[in-house]
Amino acid sequence: MSVLTLTLLRLGLLALLWIFIFSIVGVLRTDLYGTTVSRRGSRKARRAARKEAAAAPAPAAAPQPDAPPRGRKRRRGGPPTHLVVTEGPLAGTSLPLRGSGVLIGRNPECALVVDDDYASGRHCRIYPDGDGWAVEDLGSTNGTYLGRERLTTPRPVKVGSSLRIGKTVLELRG
Repeated sequence: MSVLTLTLLRLGLLALLWIFIFSIVGVLRTDLYGTTVSRRGSRKARRAARKEAAAAPAPAAAPQPDAPPRGRKRRRGGPPTHLVVTEGPLAGTSLPLRGSGVLIGRNPECALVVDDDYASGRHCRIYPDGDGWAVEDLGSTNGTYLGRERLTTPRPVKVGSSLRIGKTVLELRG
């Protein structure tokens, strides 16, 4: 082999070594600092939504006769339409249930990104099943609980059902 070929081979191996080192540092950084949760939607779209909400007429102050008393949850018999976080870091967050299903976990690719140490990257999914909805644990380390039972197989869920992933509690609402 010529000296030039040997030198190019050494430089190529050195470049591969540095690429390998940078990829290891990137993985370690992600493990130490976690993933970043980014807001969805542009800044303009959020600003326009706020203006629209401010311009909407205020609702009447008189209570409606069929409104449930304050402090009590109203449960409808229909299928769930929203997933609401009731406990945990994202308490108060509401997410509409879509026909393609909702993926829940720590990965940014999930529809609901849960920042919980006990949640897996792809923890569980909620998907349409016949007339209603079902929840399935995706092989998570710490498990998914429907009520007080740990999920081992896909189970149907109804309005008012609580779903626990680590310290985060989710509820299906109509």
